[in-house]
Amino acid sequence: MKMKTLISASFAVAALALPAAASADAVAQLKAFVAGNKTLSADFKQVVSNKNKREEASGRLEIARPGKFRWEYNKPYEQLIVGDGKTLWVYDKDLAQVTRKAQGAALGSSPAALLAGNNAIEQNYQLKEAGKSGEVEWLSASPKQADNSFSAIRMGFKANMLVEMELTDSFGNHTKVSFSAPQRNPPLPASRFAFVPPKGVDVVSGD
Repeated sequence: MKMKTLISASFAVAALALPAAASADAVAQLKAFVAGNKTLSADFKQVVSNKNKREEASGRLEIARPGKFRWEYNKPYEQLIVGDGKTLWVYDKDLAQVTRKAQGAALGSSPAALLAGNNAIEQNYQLKEAGKSGEVEWLSASPKQADNSFSAIRMGFKANMLVEMELTDSFGNHTKVSFSAPQRNPPLPASRFAFVPPKGVDVVSGD
């Protein structure tokens, strides 16, 4: 059975921060990134592990603020997660199934909202500096709501770029996402954040 973690819900993601002093701490870089990047894209590699298994995946992330994102897995299976601002769509090509749910209810104060939103960071998370490891500046983001999908989040910045996210959920899963080839404010057509279920697939409503 595939272990599938929505970043964002899972997410959702990756990005380039605004130019800043090399010594800027991680919290300052994160705030600059949210304030100054209307769109972004990046490749990602994801590892989800727990005491029983470890699974790797990779793909591409695109974000358009506020609230729109496209999280596309291409290895080892094809899965597409699209948030169009109102509805969250999850398309599993292998299962020929689409899950549809209200985006606000599905994401809440999740990492996807943190990256794709404009003001979700301090509203939904308590941010703290988490030190420096090598050239990477780390921050920790603790959810203010007890029912958040993730119990702990760490974000690492290097040279004003978000390079890693680490997430722990209430089921004991640890997700590590590494980002590469980021582009700040690329031209992304609206069609990238629109989704129409392919013919012949089952469409189900999520909780």
